[in-house]
Amino acid sequence: MADTGRQSLTDKAGAAIKPDSQKTTTEQAGDSIKGTADSVASTFQPNSDKSATQKAGDSVSSNSNHNDESLLTKAKDAVGLGSK
Repeated sequence: MADTGRQSLTDKAGAAIKPDSQKTTTEQAGDSIKGTADSVASTFQPNSDKSATQKAGDSVSSNSNHNDESLLTKAKDAVGLGSK
C-alpha cells in the first residue's frame, strides 16, 4: 500500500540537515506543516499498512503508532460502522 500523505525519508532528512538559522520563514513554516501532516498521517495509518521503509522512518523519528488498527478504524468500530 502506498504511504499516502507521508513524507519520504529523503524529505525528512533534507529538512533536518539544514539548520533553522539558514532557512527562510517560509521554509520553516513548510517544514512545520509537513511534519505535522506526516505525524497525523502516521497516527491514522495502521502499522500493518505501512511500508518497511516508513515503519523504519517512524521508529527513528518516534512517529510510530503502536496500534495495529488505525484510529479511523477504531472510531468506526465504536459507532457500529466498522467490521466489528
